[in-house]
Amino acid sequence: MTMITEIKNTQILPREFYIRDDVTLIARDLLGKIILTYIEGVYTGGIITETEAYAGNNDRACHANNGKRTARTEVMYARGGVAYVYLCYGLHSMLNVVTNEEGKADAVLIRAIKPLWGLACIRKRRISQKKENLLCSGPGALAQALGIDKKMNGLPFAGPQIFIAEKWCTGGKSYLAVKPDKVIVSQRIGVAYAGEDALLPWRFIVG
Repeated sequence: MTMITEIKNTQILPREFYIRDDVTLIARDLLGKIILTYIEGVYTGGIITETEAYAGNNDRACHANNGKRTARTEVMYARGGVAYVYLCYGLHSMLNVVTNEEGKADAVLIRAIKPLWGLACIRKRRISQKKENLLCSGPGALAQALGIDKKMNGLPFAGPQIFIAEKWCTGGKSYLAVKPDKVIVSQRIGVAYAGEDALLPWRFIVG
């Protein structure tokens, strides 16, 4: 079964999934979903295994905290369901899912996936990483592995270049949402500057 055939069996997440008002719930619900990119005729992707939630209001760890608007953060104010891609330290692309209604600026950082499709291409993009378990571990590694860069900023997660799916059928297997008792909750990483907000339990990991 080719990837082109498999894409027809994918249940792309509806826009309603993203426009809910609880960004932490969306971050948790994204675990177990399938994320794919389609670049130069090649699909790469896998199962989302780690996320972090960021709230546009009253969250000092969020780029758009309390209405802050810059050229970089403007896309965060769009209606949920589009990509917010930014450079960390000017080097590493970071993929975020914009959520909530227009003007709210909530987002979920995708931190890691379990790669399943396009592994040869993923390995080529991550040629310096020899450990298979680290190919897509960490938001910078994940973006590099899937070919994500700032050109995808603002794109919807309904394709044709980037998708998030509810269910993907391949080889007789179906990949569905993660059970609640399999989710590990912890503090977010790398946001010590946010003071007390750095302690919020808004990081979600498949256990």
